[in-house]
Amino acid sequence: MKDKVVVITGGSSGIGLALADQFGKEGSKILITGRNKEDLDNAVDKLSKRGITVFGFQADVSKEEDNRKMAMEAIYRFGKIDVLINNAGISMRALFSEVELDVVKKVMDVNFYGVLYATKYCLPEIEKNKGSIVGISSIAGFRGLPGRTGYSASKFGLNGFLEVLRTELLKKDVHVLTACPGFTASNIRKRSLTKDGTTQGESPREEAKMMTSEECALHIYNATVNRKSQLILTTQGKLIVFLNKWLPRLADKIVYNVMAKEANAPIK
Repeated sequence: MKDKVVVITGGSSGIGLALADQFGKEGSKILITGRNKEDLDNAVDKLSKRGITVFGFQADVSKEEDNRKMAMEAIYRFGKIDVLINNAGISMRALFSEVELDVVKKVMDVNFYGVLYATKYCLPEIEKNKGSIVGISSIAGFRGLPGRTGYSASKFGLNGFLEVLRTELLKKDVHVLTACPGFTASNIRKRSLTKDGTTQGESPREEAKMMTSEECALHIYNATVNRKSQLILTTQGKLIVFLNKWLPRLADKIVYNVMAKEANAPIK
């Protein structure tokens, strides 16, 4: 990945920041995006102090024009785009019967349409360079999680989009990776939306017991280098994907019981 230009959406914290660090220390030139300028500037400063060539671009992935400008900025700064990592994402936590539909739409706009927009505008460069498109999906893209209507729907949609893209680009030597972390320590649960769209604030899960963002980023980096099509992480994640395929009714019960144990769970 030395001298490759890597664009990472949502790169100012969590898995995105860890990916920027991982690719950067291997010699890649990095452009990260984020909505919050202060967080973005802090991330750029942190990465720069580690000797990483990095540029921060303030953008909202849910806005098509921001994604067009992001691609143009990467080409202007670095002359090309080799890898796009669609990492930006938000979650939600509420029963479908209680959630305001605008919340689901907001999640879809970021997690699904944000990927479409970013990929659309980076794709010509990636095709030219026979590069990689990476989608940071989730186990929730294989197995619906109760209380995560919008999140699961967006990740199922993302998995389908990436599968289509991989097939369409088969003879163009473009690599497409669907990366599905299990529960990983990051800010996504703290920023998760509740039924009325307000921010959850605190994670309902024990973050300290989860895979770290840095470990997750290393797995994704290696899968990108090896041009893998799919990456499913954590033993728990692999198990539930397997059970959901072969024993779906058992998977329903297991998933229900696991999610019901969360703090203030919407299901009991």
